[in-house]
Amino acid sequence: MAEIAELAQRRPQRADARRNYDALIAAAREAFGTLGTSAPLEEIARRAEVGIATLYRNFPTREDLIESVYLEEVEAVVQAAQTVGHLDPWPAMLAWFDRVMDYIGTKKALVDALNRDSPAIQACRTSLFSAGQPLLARAQQAGVVRPDVSIDDVVRLVTSIAGAVFPSVEQRSRVLSVALDGLLLQRT
Repeated sequence: MAEIAELAQRRPQRADARRNYDALIAAAREAFGTLGTSAPLEEIARRAEVGIATLYRNFPTREDLIESVYLEEVEAVVQAAQTVGHLDPWPAMLAWFDRVMDYIGTKKALVDALNRDSPAIQACRTSLFSAGQPLLARAQQAGVVRPDVSIDDVVRLVTSIAGAVFPSVEQRSRVLSVALDGLLLQRT
């Protein structure tokens, strides 16, 4: 299985090639955000102001481009789990999943990407699970969260909500809150 650090090494070393690569990533991120992952590659090359051959030289397949676009962003979400680790267990989980929701909710194409089976997307999914697992385990050990849920369950719950269309960010946040409240251990 590919590691995120290995995948990040795709970025060229030469300054001119790196500029083209970065322009392609930025253009693809924008195009995927508005048109989805099926955005025409010619449109992405046009937005990046490079030729289609430059796009294919850097990203031989659409899958390679999709993976690269979301790689560094997933890494930022993974790092966010560490920044909330000082909070109490339940607020830490809520804060991280809110960050996950903000990230995925603004990038609908990522929901589709996370359902792919490529080594890079698998590495991203594994990284998300690894980042969230300690937060979930800590909340379960504190007796706050149901012991019968896994990080896979919770990430799928959050990504399902993130993939839905909401008329406002407020409603999306409210729906996430209601769903995550279902994780709380019921005391009788």
